[in-house]
Amino acid sequence: MDAGFVSLLRLVVDLYATLLVVRLLLQLVQADFFNPLSQTIFKLTAPIVEPLRRILPTIGTFNTAALAAAILTKWGFYVVLTGLGNVYLSQLPIFLVIAALSLLSTLINIYFYGILIVAISSWIGTTNHPTVSLVNQIIDPFIRPFQKLIPPIGMIDISPMVAIFTLMYIRNQLLPLLDNLF
Repeated sequence: MDAGFVSLLRLVVDLYATLLVVRLLLQLVQADFFNPLSQTIFKLTAPIVEPLRRILPTIGTFNTAALAAAILTKWGFYVVLTGLGNVYLSQLPIFLVIAALSLLSTLINIYFYGILIVAISSWIGTTNHPTVSLVNQIIDPFIRPFQKLIPPIGMIDISPMVAIFTLMYIRNQLLPLLDNLF
């Protein structure tokens, strides 16, 4: 099959899986549900998450249906490749594990770009924007331990930079180790 079609399909699947992970994080941190961006994400992901919610319960604030939907969406890419003859049917179980592990990379990217968005918005003074507020609610539980560990230097908070370096280390050093397992 055409490599361009496969690349486009991967892009669409990755974007939708990212939306599903963001939905999971929004519910996990109990972010502002009435934020327009939250509403959009919930509406875009409802067709796949809502049917799964009937089967998979929410545990506290952890939406297992959103997690399962993200894994199944990523895995669906490999199922389509099987239909196109690019992947063997016997490889699908291992691709389910690969799909689940690839969500770690998605999560790292969400936090990485979220920290950048909040940092840049603080420099230009748009921290009250609804989108920035929502992104801040998502990344706050991740960045809070760094802020407790590293005190501000005068008026400069370097904890976001340390958090980004930590994410870069995990992405560049630890995730390839997981890739080598398969």
